Amino acid sequence: MVEPASGADPAGAADGVAEALDRPLPEGVRRRVVALVADAFGGLTVAELPAQLRQYARFTPTRRAKFAGNAMAAALESDPLFRQRIGERLKESQPELTGALESGSPPAAADPVDVAAAAYVLRPVGWVKLVAAAGEEAQRADAERADEEGRRELERLREELAGARAETRAENERLRAELDAARKDAESLQRKLRSAHSDIKRGEAALRRTHGEIDAIKAEAAAQAASAEAESRRLKARLGEAESVAEAGRRAVREGRSVEDMRLRLLLDTVLDAAQGLRRELALPPAAQRPADLVDAVEPGRMSPKDIAARALSDMDPALLDQLLALPQAHLVVDGYNVTKTGYPQLPLEKQRLRLLGGLSMLAAQTGAEMTCVFDGAELAAPVLLAPPRGVRVLFSKPGVTADELIRQLVRAEPSGRPVVVVSTDREVADGVAKSGARPVASALLLKRLSRV
Repeated sequence: MVEPASGADPAGAADGVAEALDRPLPEGVRRRVVALVADAFGGLTVAELPAQLRQYARFTPTRRAKFAGNAMAAALESDPLFRQRIGERLKESQPELTGALESGSPPAAADPVDVAAAAYVLRPVGWVKLVAAAGEEAQRADAERADEEGRRELERLREELAGARAETRAENERLRAELDAARKDAESLQRKLRSAHSDIKRGEAALRRTHGEIDAIKAEAAAQAASAEAESRRLKARLGEAESVAEAGRRAVREGRSVEDMRLRLLLDTVLDAAQGLRRELALPPAAQRPADLVDAVEPGRMSPKDIAARALSDMDPALLDQLLALPQAHLVVDGYNVTKTGYPQLPLEKQRLRLLGGLSMLAAQTGAEMTCVFDGAELAAPVLLAPPRGVRVLFSKPGVTADELIRQLVRAEPSGRPVVVVSTDREVADGVAKSGARPVASALLLKRLSRV
């Protein structure tokens, strides 16, 4: 059980009233008390030590004070027996100081902190006053040291300030002298500069006169040379223009002939295939046509216009697309993203393209028609690494050109008369290609047809 400050020590009480500190130990006194306990600690056996301090028995006094200081101070305060044992060791090590304290007259030459620490351990009558007096003495000594240090620091700062002021005055004087010298140099330079400006102006005037004379001579020589070469330049210019016109004409003829030959050949192939298909469809005999064949009439077994109208297909019937692709030299142009975003918009763009191109490849293999799939290049964040499937031409629009415009260019590039089918739900695209002779169909129709592939 922890006892009060007076413990059970009769020496620590007067008239039955226990002495106790009303404030914590001054820090200096506390450090000295811990040092006294650490020194006297080694003279005790392990059994004489409080249980919480036995683990520090083998430590040196310095390490003991460092690591067990708080524990030793607490044990000294709460354990009267431990305090008594420490006091006995203190009496053995400092008999004069302890004897003076017990007699009630501490030596005047002793350090107040040592006196307070010994009084705290021995607890003689009036020890609280000794501790308080030591704390006040320590504070007063600290204050005096602080005042002395402050005075020395103030004196040092005053000396530094005086030196700085002297240096500042010397520097100001030096700068003034340099400024005066710089002003004199500037005035001299200004005079020299004004003189140089006057010389330059006179030189420039003379140079201008010389340049004028040279320019007049050059102008006269140039006029004479111009009159001699004018006719030659005119003839060379006319000759160059004539050669440019001739070359442009030849190039236009070559390019026009090449494009027209290609268009004409494709149209001729279309007409031939259409004629052969018509011959097979009508089962015409190889015999030549006779005049009687030109008479307009309905022969037995032939279909009338009413029968032909009855065979018309719906615009959303996949069989209609099959009939269009069965035409000779048919060309199917597909607005790629218009179809994929109609059929499967939830997929990423890459998977949309792959799914559509796979279906078009199988459709091309079934029908044999030419197929071109157009995608909008504005959707691309980077170049597309795509191997076009067999039988399908894959195109991306250039920057600044939409897929709709590229489709119209493809339709205009075909010869008039070739069957071209454009798949797009965009009404503007459908109307535009229809004016160019192509047949527009809805994206849903192609999706229905591809679902049967």
